[in-house]
Amino acid sequence: MAHAAPTAPGRNRQTAAGGTTHLSKSALTRPLLMGLVYGVYAAFMKRQMGPVDAGNVFYGILCGAIFAACLFALARIGPRLKRELHAAAYGAFAGISFGYLYSLAGESIFKSSGISLLVGAGVAAAAFYRYYTRED
Repeated sequence: MAHAAPTAPGRNRQTAAGGTTHLSKSALTRPLLMGLVYGVYAAFMKRQMGPVDAGNVFYGILCGAIFAACLFALARIGPRLKRELHAAAYGAFAGISFGYLYSLAGESIFKSSGISLLVGAGVAAAAFYRYYTRED
């Protein structure tokens, strides 16, 4: 039975119409969990040791929802891109996300931009290496 090799669970599920879908449970939960962490951290940085109020909670929910939506869209659209664009998209997303959180700490815009460029370039290089070594 060499032709009946097992596959990874949650991948390529059959739909009622006979097609396959690439959406698994982990594809939904990872962006939501990462968005939750990002939103809590953004609300914490925005609060700056003051009392927690409704504005901070709403700010955290908004930041987390935007982060999760962008990460979900990138996870869905990214595999269709060329490996260079795919890696650059993840690098830009990581750089922008990190730079925004770093700017909430009260640092200057130049320092925030410089460090986010370094983080984005590092993530893009790591993503390119991963996509290049795992190419079909």
